Amino acid sequence: MNHFKRFIICTLFFTSFNHSKAQIFFKTHPGINPYQFETIKEKLFTHAAVTSAHPLASMVGAAIMQDGGNAFDAAIAVHFALAVVHPSAGNIGGGGFLLARTNNGKLIGLDFREAAPAIASRDMYLDEKGNPITSKSLEGPLASGIPGSVSGMFNAHVYAKLPMAQLMEPAIELAQYGFVLTEKEAGSLNSVRDELLKLSSAPSAYTKNTKWKKGDTIFQPELAATLRRIQINGLAGFYEGVTADLIVKEMANGSGIISTTDLKDYQTKKRVPIEFDYKNHHVISFSPPSSGGILIAQMMKMISPFDIAAMGYQSPAAVGLMVESQRRAYADRAEHMGDPDFWKVPTRTLISDAYAQQRMQDYTPGVAGNSKNTNAGHAKESEQTTHYSVIDKEGNMVAITTTLNGSYGNKTVVAGAGFLLNNEMDDFSTKPGVPNMFGALGGEANAIAPGKRMLSSMTPTLVTVNNKAYLTIGSPGGTTIPNQIYEGLINMIDFKMSLKQSIDASRFHHQWIPDQIQVEADFPDATIQALKKQGYKVNQRGYFGRMDGIRILPNGKIEAAGDKRGDDSVAGY
Repeated sequence: MNHFKRFIICTLFFTSFNHSKAQIFFKTHPGINPYQFETIKEKLFTHAAVTSAHPLASMVGAAIMQDGGNAFDAAIAVHFALAVVHPSAGNIGGGGFLLARTNNGKLIGLDFREAAPAIASRDMYLDEKGNPITSKSLEGPLASGIPGSVSGMFNAHVYAKLPMAQLMEPAIELAQYGFVLTEKEAGSLNSVRDELLKLSSAPSAYTKNTKWKKGDTIFQPELAATLRRIQINGLAGFYEGVTADLIVKEMANGSGIISTTDLKDYQTKKRVPIEFDYKNHHVISFSPPSSGGILIAQMMKMISPFDIAAMGYQSPAAVGLMVESQRRAYADRAEHMGDPDFWKVPTRTLISDAYAQQRMQDYTPGVAGNSKNTNAGHAKESEQTTHYSVIDKEGNMVAITTTLNGSYGNKTVVAGAGFLLNNEMDDFSTKPGVPNMFGALGGEANAIAPGKRMLSSMTPTLVTVNNKAYLTIGSPGGTTIPNQIYEGLINMIDFKMSLKQSIDASRFHHQWIPDQIQVEADFPDATIQALKKQGYKVNQRGYFGRMDGIRILPNGKIEAAGDKRGDDSVAGY
């Protein structure tokens, strides 16, 4: 009998025989208490580390590595755990990207992005006058692309060491036996209660008659059963059988179009990562259908001829330079980027040194650019998402960014299955030239087509120095994600900040259209006023993103940091 079947039989035996023995994972890991835990924002580790959006998920990942797993094992366990403890973005009903570098230098890019159903059409969200019906691409079953997350995790398992059944067990136990809500998670669930009830065909574990509060225990028995079906039956436990039937039934309740054939035919795809050099650092990021890797390559190459360190951190000169690189790169995003299986993306040209220099020829220091005059270059060739990073003792690095698109996706919980679906169809250009929920414009490159994957901003990123593992980093935040990673890297490389300082630093964002700089509330006022005098429109807003990262220091210690902006937490040993 193989290890996988033996683990399943033991699990089922304990579950049915004795409730007190059922929690196989948490009984054998008493240091992880789902009912009492703390958030750790920064810590040095000797062997391995995990950072994620929730303390329990990070602790699960670290424990899996201590049990003999590698970074891939930990990442898979973290993914399923986040689907339970961080439902606004953690998921099995969404999709994402995995970027990894093994300890022998092999690069792995897994695209488990959602795809348009077979009967999707270019104008499916337009009214009779050709105007977008925004609610249709954002809310309810029709907004959902075919989920890819479960497929992605099984494709990642090829590189893991432990049985999938073992990696899924913590998530199943968290769903079945519950965990306590943090203040942020409780408030988040309360904020979407009415929408979840309105857009789902049946009440779910996420809603109750009274408001959730910090310390409440949430139980998700339907999700536990769904995860158990996956644990026992593998991919068929999600893409076929009971779970698939429940998804299609939920589609029928809300004019959705995902079919059993769509689910059964879904495939994770391998992608060749984007690679480039910046000041003795080798940066590796994700390629289309993610726009992130190309964007950060373009922006970092655009500013590389300038001595940005001498300008000073968050000085008007430094911010102005970076904003102008953002403006130009995001103009190219709207024109040139989409699913490479459907559109020829001129990647080589877009990330070339010559193209970066050409794009900055009209840059004038100290003078605000104008997006009406800045078009795409000639290249002929969820705001709710979640990111987690893992580095193991062998030097394997894994960065995964995954999403439902908007917070809680399309706000539809699959009745009987207990999980949320995505609203990723809004990431297509529902009508070329009309902004999506993040204000991003798109053209024909990102128009809807059956089987096509929508353009993404997710930017899982790795860095090596002297061909050795150095950094893994990523963040949620919709179209702000590439700029967050860009700024975080510049903070570390040029401004010599620690990982934690780089992650917590106040952020700014420009995406070509709308023509404004968005800055967080704690951004330096002196810089804001100086930018306004230069002609920029500056809009202050709340926090965006929740960046997490892990860095290997020169002494071999592993520095892990979680963002101040959420429940993000680190763990390791």
